[in-house]
Amino acid sequence: MYFASDNSGPVAQEVLDALAQANSGYAMGYGDDPLTAEVQARVRDVFEAPDAAVYLVATGTAANVLGLATVTQPWQTIFCTPVAHIHQDECNAPEFYTGGAKLTLVGDADRMTPETLQAAIEAEGTRGVHGPQRGCVSLTSVTECGTLYSLDELQALSAVANGYGLPVHLDGARFANALVALDCSPAEMTWRAGIDVLSFGGTKNGLMGAEAVVLFDPERAQEFEYRRKRGGHLFSKHRYLSAQMAAYLTDDLWLRLARQANERATQLTHGLRKRGVDFAFEPAANMVFAKLTRPTHKRLQDAGAIYHLWEGTQDGNDPDEFLTARLVCDWSLSEQDVTRFLSALKS
Repeated sequence: MYFASDNSGPVAQEVLDALAQANSGYAMGYGDDPLTAEVQARVRDVFEAPDAAVYLVATGTAANVLGLATVTQPWQTIFCTPVAHIHQDECNAPEFYTGGAKLTLVGDADRMTPETLQAAIEAEGTRGVHGPQRGCVSLTSVTECGTLYSLDELQALSAVANGYGLPVHLDGARFANALVALDCSPAEMTWRAGIDVLSFGGTKNGLMGAEAVVLFDPERAQEFEYRRKRGGHLFSKHRYLSAQMAAYLTDDLWLRLARQANERATQLTHGLRKRGVDFAFEPAANMVFAKLTRPTHKRLQDAGAIYHLWEGTQDGNDPDEFLTARLVCDWSLSEQDVTRFLSALKS
C-alpha cells in the first residue's frame, strides 16, 4: 500500500528491456546516435509538431529550469503559483539556471486564473530599469494539489501571456496523467493551447530517469543546447536516455501506464467517498488529498499504508482533528492494494 510518491514506484519492464537492448556494442555519445534521432522524430509525431526541437535530460528539475532559462532573461521574472514545483521544490534552481531571474507568485491557489495572472503581470515591469521585467508564465498540470487546467483554461491563460508578448512554459511532470484525464491530444494540450515550452515527464510514469524538453519554436534550439551543456545536463552515454523514451512511446506505453495510475486513483476516490471522507482538493488525475482523523491515520499506517501528510503532524492530542493525507497512485499500484487500504480505513 505505497502511496508516498509516483517517484518511488518501479521501472516498467518494457523500459528495462529497452535499456538492455541498447546496452550492446557502441554508439556515438552526446545524443549523436540513431536512437536519439528516432526518439526526437517520434516526439514530434506525438505532438503533431514537425519543427519542434526535442531534447532529453535525466530529471524533471533539469527539464523545467533549462526550458525556462531558454525563454527567460536574467532581469525578468517568471510568473507561477505559490505551490508550483519550481517555487517549492527546486531549491532556487530556476533562479540559478536563468542567471538571476526571480519568481513572481500569482494568486493564492494551486491554479492561476486569467484575472490573477493579468493582475500579477500588471504589477511587474512598472519601475523601468529599477525593477524586474515581465517574463515567462509557468503553468503545471497535474498541479501539486492534484488538480488540472482544462483546455479552455490553458488557452485563456496563454492568451493573457501572449497579450503581453510573454512565452508560456508547461511543467508536465505528470503530463500523461493530465492528458488521459482530459481525454485530449498532446497537441491540444500544448502548442494549440498556446504553450511554447513543455517539460514532458516520464520518470513519475515508469521511466528510470528521462524527461523531454519540447521547444515548439525551433529557433530556440541552439540556446537550449548551450545551456544544457553549460549546466552539466548533456549526457555522454545519451542512448540510455533515448532507449527509455523510445520504449515509453512504443505501443502507447506512456498512456497505458498513466491510465493505470489514474484508474487506481479513481478507485481510491470512489471508496473514500462511500466512507464519507472529504477531500482538500477535488481529485482529477492520480493524486488524492483525503482528510482523515489522527486515529484513522494511525490505523492505516499500522496496517502498512505508506504516504505523506500534506499538512499537520501526527503529534497532537486532539483525536478529532483532520489531517490531510497526500495519496499518490503510480502505474504499478494494484487494485488489491487500494482495496486493502480502504478495508483498513473502516476496520
